[in-house]
Amino acid sequence: MQRRTFMKNTGLLGTTLLLSKLPTFAQAGYPAVRVTQRNFSSVAIEDAITEFSKNVEDKELAWLFNNCFPNTLDTTVTFTEKDGKPDTYVITGDIDAMWLRDSSAQVYPYLHFIKQDKKLQQLVAGVINHQAKCVLKDPYANAFYNDPDKVGEWAHDDTKMQPGLHERKWEIDSLCYPIRLAHKYWQLTGDTTPFDDKWKSAIALTLKTFKEQQRKTNQGPYRFQRKTAWATDGVPMNGYGYPVKPNGLICSAFRPSDDATIYMYLIPSNFFAVVSLKQASEMVSKISKDAPLAAELRALAAEVEAALKKYAVINHQTFGKIYAYEVNGYGSFNLMDDANVPSLLGLPYLDAMPKTDPIYQNTRKMLLSSNNPFFFKGKAGEGIGGPHAGKDMIWPLGIIMRGLTSSSDAEIKHCIAMLKSSNAGTGFMHESFHKDDAKHFSRKWFAWANTLFGEFLWETYKAKPHLLA
Repeated sequence: MQRRTFMKNTGLLGTTLLLSKLPTFAQAGYPAVRVTQRNFSSVAIEDAITEFSKNVEDKELAWLFNNCFPNTLDTTVTFTEKDGKPDTYVITGDIDAMWLRDSSAQVYPYLHFIKQDKKLQQLVAGVINHQAKCVLKDPYANAFYNDPDKVGEWAHDDTKMQPGLHERKWEIDSLCYPIRLAHKYWQLTGDTTPFDDKWKSAIALTLKTFKEQQRKTNQGPYRFQRKTAWATDGVPMNGYGYPVKPNGLICSAFRPSDDATIYMYLIPSNFFAVVSLKQASEMVSKISKDAPLAAELRALAAEVEAALKKYAVINHQTFGKIYAYEVNGYGSFNLMDDANVPSLLGLPYLDAMPKTDPIYQNTRKMLLSSNNPFFFKGKAGEGIGGPHAGKDMIWPLGIIMRGLTSSSDAEIKHCIAMLKSSNAGTGFMHESFHKDDAKHFSRKWFAWANTLFGEFLWETYKAKPHLLA
């Protein structure tokens, strides 16, 4: 089912699924909403919940951490073994499909606990294995079914659909997120077991796809059209998108929100690609011992990085030099941000640049102001949204990313307070909520927002516990 369909129901499906199971323990004064029939349990994560609950005085935050941080493990993972290797299928929550982006982002916050929990490490290794198979099936697809023969609701999209694909929207970040997950896993564990020939083939195919979408000599093999009333679900110009002038950047037909781009050089995703290509090059060099492939990956990273320096920065009359959200190589640019990550706001979180980068700081000021058409402020909070959920709908993902990239104690505390109130008594984060009424929200069961909120709370607890008082 399509993501935005759930906005109309304010997450009623998620409510039914979550509350149909027996509740777990509750904090004093707060209802028990965490499921007890869990898909996967981690001793290390349960220990973290116990520690947080014991030491954080704010009982509502403790309740939220108890519900949100393990939500991916509790409700969205299917951990099995295939061909003698761990295999993990991860749904987003209320949609039975595995997005390469979401699945990576959902389990990434657990990486810092995998040394303490071998079973959890195997689960993440299973995600890496499963993602490699997805990329090899179709590097242009963004979401997959666990059943390779399943035919879904978008089977008639005008693109090269095949059984096993939920959706085939080309998004640069879909190929970046699995590399980010794999690289961090390898850094923390030293385990090279998931990085076999199949994984290396997926990396080589990622490189090929990125080069195709630089569109230096032609439009490339990918096109996409859909019969829909939603303008952001279709790609203009016979499915290839509006023209771009080749300049070294990579085209992305869709944003990480699954909305179509306006100008196809999506700047946050190109920054993410630079990071991912460098990480892949390091792994291919040290693990796979494939020097030529590693060199190709580094060369493309350098090319895209140089193009970003030349084409991603514009001069704003109020804020000075800032990063555009999208450009087309002809001089046109789009000034905005979308809460979905990669976003301009989230670039330091993805290690694309330090928080102190002066152009980033200028950009940040613009994004968190009325100069960003998708920055909304009202009685229930303030934050970045996007076209996907519509006007005046703030995304917790954006508030979380603001907090994770902030150096200001006051700003971090402000973000936590807004997120806490945005749960609207449900005990969970949502896709979005109305700026004037947090009870008007979309997607009751959205695991990415839940787990990322848990990561934000845990990092704050470890680095600045006084902000949780």
